[in-house]
Amino acid sequence: MANKRTFTAAVAALACTALLTAATGCSSGGGGGGKAKSGPIKIWYSNNAQEVSWGKATVAAWNQAHPDQQVTGEEIPAGTSSEEVITAAIAAGNAPCLVFNGSPSAVSGWVKQGGLVPLNDFADGASYTEARSGASVAAEYKSSDGKYYQLPWKSNPVMIFYNKDMFKAAGLDPDHPALSTYSDFLDAAQKLTASGGAQYAIAPAPTNEFFQNWFDFYPLYIAESGGKALVENNKATFDDAAGKAVADFWAQIYAKNLAPKEKYNGDAFADKKAAMAIVGPWAISVYGSKVNWGAVPVPTSTGMSADQIHTFADSKTVSLFSACKNRQTAWDYLKFATSQDNDGALLTTTGQMPLRTDLPTVYASYFSAHPEYTLFAQQAARTVDVPNVANGVTMWQDFRNGYLKSVVFGQQSTADWLHAAAGTVGSDIAK
Repeated sequence: MANKRTFTAAVAALACTALLTAATGCSSGGGGGGKAKSGPIKIWYSNNAQEVSWGKATVAAWNQAHPDQQVTGEEIPAGTSSEEVITAAIAAGNAPCLVFNGSPSAVSGWVKQGGLVPLNDFADGASYTEARSGASVAAEYKSSDGKYYQLPWKSNPVMIFYNKDMFKAAGLDPDHPALSTYSDFLDAAQKLTASGGAQYAIAPAPTNEFFQNWFDFYPLYIAESGGKALVENNKATFDDAAGKAVADFWAQIYAKNLAPKEKYNGDAFADKKAAMAIVGPWAISVYGSKVNWGAVPVPTSTGMSADQIHTFADSKTVSLFSACKNRQTAWDYLKFATSQDNDGALLTTTGQMPLRTDLPTVYASYFSAHPEYTLFAQQAARTVDVPNVANGVTMWQDFRNGYLKSVVFGQQSTADWLHAAAGTVGSDIAK
C-alpha cells in the first residue's frame, strides 16, 4: 500500500531545507579503531514515492557537503519481496553499503549468510543506536550474540482505520465508535454488513505471504497479551489464553463472512468495499482525500484504555552490508540520515514515525500542525516488533500457513492449531 503514497512539492521543500541544514552540522564518527575506509558508497531505499523523495534529498544534501565521499542512492530493485532481493544480493556479493528498508524478521538470515557488519565494529555504534531509540527499544533489535546488525529506523504503529460515512449509515457513532472490545467490534461489523453499506466489515489479506499475520493476528495478540512478542527467550508465547482469544475472534470474523476469504484485487478500504482496515500512519496521506476516516486502537477481549494498548510496530531498520568497502562513510552517512533534523524530514515527508525517544516532544511543532498524526505518535511509544530470532521468515511462514487453515478456513480448531504452531515455531528457531 505504501507504493500508493503521493508527495507534494511543498513537503519536498521542507524536507530539503531540513536536510541542507543538517548537512552543515554533520560530523564524522570513529569506527573500527580507524580501520574502516572512507569513499564513495551506494545505498538502496524503498520505492514508494515519498521515501524516494526523502532519500534523494538526503543523498543530495550529503553529497553537497562531502564531495570526496559521494553517495549513489537507488530504489531497491523489484522482486517478490525486498527480503528476497537483499538475500540474493548478499549471495551474489553485490549488496549495497546500506539498505533503508530492512525487515527485522530477515536480519538473522542475513547474519547467517555473513552479509552484515555489526554496528558494534564502530566505536560509537552501540551507543548511537541506543541513544537514538532508547536502550529498551534498541534491545528488541539486538541479535543473540549481543551485537546490533540493524539500526531501528522508523515505525508504522498499526491501528484500526474506519470509514465514518459507512458507520453513520449503519447507525453507528462515527466519532466515537464502540470498537474497543471483541463483542463490540463484532456487533459493529455485523451492523455494517447488514446495512448494505459495506460488503465487508474489514478485509485483511487472506493470502499466505509470511508477513500477512502482522496485520491481523499479531497486533491483536500484542494488545491482548499486554505487549508480548510472538517469541520471547526463544520460546513461543502465543499458545495461551491471549492467543486463543485472538484466534477465536478472527475465526468468528471469517465464519460470519465479515471478512473475505479470497484475495481482493485492489485496496478494499480505499474502494469502499470494507469499512475498516488495520494500517499505520502512512495511510493518512493515502486515504485522507478518498475516505472520511477515523482511527482507534486495535480491540482487546474486555476493552482497554487507549493509553494502555500495545500494537505491532511495523518497523523498518537499516543495515550495513559486508560487501561495502568504504564502511566508515557508510556509518557516517547512516548517522547523518538518522539525525534529529533528517528524522524530522522523514516525518514531514512520509508521515512515518522515526524510532526516536520522546517523539511527540522532539517534533512537537509538527504534531501541533498535523494533529491527525498525534494518536500514532502516542501509540509509537507502546509497540512490539517481530522477534529477532533465527529463521524468522521461515517461522512466520509456518505460522501463516497454519493460521489460514485454522482461522480463515476453519479446517482445524484454534486450540489445536495454536498448540501445534508453538511446537513448529520452536523447531524453526532452533534449526
